[in-house]
This record gives sequence, structure tokens and C-alpha cells, in this order.
Amino acid sequence: MNDDSRLNEWFVPKFGPLKFRLFCGMLFLPYTGMCISFVIWGNLVAGALEFDKLGIIVLIYFLSLGIGAHVADNIGSRRIKPWGDLLSNKQSWIIIFVCLSTSYGVGLYYALLYAPLLIFIGIIEGFFLFAYNFELFNGLFHKNYWFAFSWGMLPFLAGFVIQTSTITDISIILSLIPFMVSYIEIKISRVYKYNRRSNSNSKATCQYEKMLKALSIGIISMTFILLFTLTILQ
Repeated sequence: MNDDSRLNEWFVPKFGPLKFRLFCGMLFLPYTGMCISFVIWGNLVAGALEFDKLGIIVLIYFLSLGIGAHVADNIGSRRIKPWGDLLSNKQSWIIIFVCLSTSYGVGLYYALLYAPLLIFIGIIEGFFLFAYNFELFNGLFHKNYWFAFSWGMLPFLAGFVIQTSTITDISIILSLIPFMVSYIEIKISRVYKYNRRSNSNSKATCQYEKMLKALSIGIISMTFILLFTLTILQ
């Protein structure tokens, strides 16, 4: 590996074979969980909840952003490959292709059947997946607010759209909540990663790590509680 300190990240499992641990780390599961939570929020505020649609949109985002985008980030980083040589470029592109073709295939089916607006959200998400992770256009879209838009706001709207086949004023207003949460997360994360790389002020680094843990675990836990509560009430 080019950066074996990644093995010490708090979200990397402490058990299992090395490649398993690295692959789990590459998926940034707590932050993927946050993105999927925003998808679920969009479903929950839509009103009547159809669980098959909820499951499909969660699957779509897990494959495309949870796996595809993170693998793309590993080979698209301008600094180094964050997770070393766990995957070759060929293997990475195969995973990206399989994940995106599956998610877009399923998404297109549901879009044509229930919610055509998903097509537009899918096109925008696909653009940011490559523009952000490969730092295209001289890194123009590799910014915190674009991260918050593509990983916070759009997932929420996608969850709302698959249930309602529309975007309303209230859904746009509510989507600003995951936008802000994602913006806070990436701001903290960038400072945290900078401190880890420079080994500066380890006490501050520990504090930033605690913030990231509290934020991600808190969002995921709250989502489970909301989903469980609504399931009982419905």
C-alpha cells in the first residue's frame, strides 16, 4: 500500500483478511450509510411509503455511490491511490461498470414505470460521480458544496421522487437539511484527513474523528428509528 495508515481509520474493520479490511475501508461505510439515510429520508417524507420502491432506490445508491463512486475515487485521486494497489485499474473499471450498469438498468426500469424524473436525477448523479471523483475540469466540481449537493440533496430528492413521481417546493426545502449535514461532514473530513497525513496536533485529529463518528452514527441511528417508527404506524 502507498498509505498504510489507512488501515488505522476508525471505519476499517479490525478483523478479517487484509484485502477484506481494505475493501470495507474503501467503501467508507459510515458515510455511505449517511448517503443512504438521506435517500430513506426522501422516501419517508413522501407520504404513503411503498417498501419495494424504498428498497430499490437504496440498492441503486449503494451500488452506484456506495461502491462505484468510492472505487472511482480510489483511482481518480490526484494525490495517491488512497487504498493502494488493492484493485488494479482494470479491476476497478470492471467494478464501476458492473455497479453502474446494474443501478442504471434497474433505475431506468423504475423511472419508466413509475417516476420519469429519476432519469434526470440519474444523469446529474452520473455526471458528478465522474466529475467529482476524477477531478475533471481542473477540479471545478471537486468542491464541498458540490459534494453536499450530489451526496446529500440529490439522494434525498431521488427518494422522494421514486415514491411521488414529482418534486415539490417542500421537498426542495427539506433537501437542504441533508445538504447542510453533508457539507458539515465533508468540511470536518477534509480537516481530519489533512491532520492525519501531516501528523499534526493529534489531539485535534482525535476530536475531528469523534465528530465524524458522532455525525455518521447519529444520522444512521436516527434513520433506523424513523423507519422503524413509521413502519409500525403505517
